[in-house]
Amino acid sequence: MKVYIPTPLRSYTGRKSEVEAMGSTLEELLSDLDRRYPGFRFRVITEQDQLREHIKVFINQEQALALTVPLQPDDQVQIICAISGG
Repeated sequence: MKVYIPTPLRSYTGRKSEVEAMGSTLEELLSDLDRRYPGFRFRVITEQDQLREHIKVFINQEQALALTVPLQPDDQVQIICAISGG
């Protein structure tokens, strides 16, 4: 399925803004991304296997609130990073 990568995480994907990944749940998808792009999952998931506070994931334009969300092969996944500063 298509996964849209935010600019701050593109250093892990070889600067690609869109990549392909597989998984029947969001957790499996992130594990597949980490296999393809080592270090990626840690930037999205905490040590307690929770989405990081500054990360939002949308599946077909609906926010995913848990890693157990089921996925279909034709889903589109968008990862959003909140940016702060002043």
